[in-house]
Amino acid sequence: MTVVVLVVLVGLGLIAAALFLHRKDQDADLAGVLGMAPWARAEDDEDDDEEREESLSAMAGRAVDLAGQAVDRMDGKRSLSDLLERAKVPLRPGEFVIILIAGALGIAALLMMAWGSVLIAAAGAVGVVLVTARVLRWRVKRRTKAFTAQLPDALSLVASSLSAGHTFLRAVQMMCEESAPPMSEEFGRLVAETRLGDNVTEALERMAQRLQIRDLDMVVQAIRIQQTVGGKLADLFHTLSDVIRARDEVKREVQILTAEGRMSAYVLAGLVPVLFFMMRLVNPDYVEPLYSGTGLFLLIGCALSVVAGLFVILRMVKIEV
Repeated sequence: MTVVVLVVLVGLGLIAAALFLHRKDQDADLAGVLGMAPWARAEDDEDDDEEREESLSAMAGRAVDLAGQAVDRMDGKRSLSDLLERAKVPLRPGEFVIILIAGALGIAALLMMAWGSVLIAAAGAVGVVLVTARVLRWRVKRRTKAFTAQLPDALSLVASSLSAGHTFLRAVQMMCEESAPPMSEEFGRLVAETRLGDNVTEALERMAQRLQIRDLDMVVQAIRIQQTVGGKLADLFHTLSDVIRARDEVKREVQILTAEGRMSAYVLAGLVPVLFFMMRLVNPDYVEPLYSGTGLFLLIGCALSVVAGLFVILRMVKIEV
């Protein structure tokens, strides 16, 4: 068993090295296209190393392509690609899947070495997948919250620049220079797309579709209507900024009023496992029957009921504004 675990860990190390070299080759190719100077290399004594690196990089490239094709077949709506882009993770879906599988196998191998149980190892692998998905959604939620908080001030800056006589793209570029990420990143991408010949409205629509923020959708719709019927864009941005600030104030009031319900849900859900581990610590024989037979089904049913109760309470106190 130890030999199998060591083989798995060595294989994971090779996968990580190959992915690193593949990413480095991609950066080198991009630098060559952009006319940037590549890093310095030795000429004679590193030929063999370069050949090995190229072979590993080629293997990683084929593996990434195969994983990407599998993800495309199973994920027709490209939800994984959109999630990675919204979370600002600089990985393609194929690379992400390979790294996720490698991490899950690595954790499973370590748990197998420590506990010697296939069930615990499988649970650890599943846990890695679930935690990774949760971390991605947390990153998306954090960037969305930061973007929403920055949007009113950004609209005010753009409106002030338009009132001073600047064009819309120049006003957006000045706003990006004054703003922090993620606002500067997303609107900087919009400026770059328009410089490459894209239409401003289409670039805004893609950004709104990518970020999936209601306030940004409202801004894009207002800009489209303004371009159709005419009017002062600066006054429109000032109005939108005031509306978004008012909606944020209402959201904060709702969060304050529902804080007690959310806290009650967390306390009630956490009370059950805390009491269980306290009883297990004080009197282990008392909870021993729960680990086998009917007790195991009761334990699973209790866990499911706690999760269901937590979900119901949080759903009750969730109010859309």
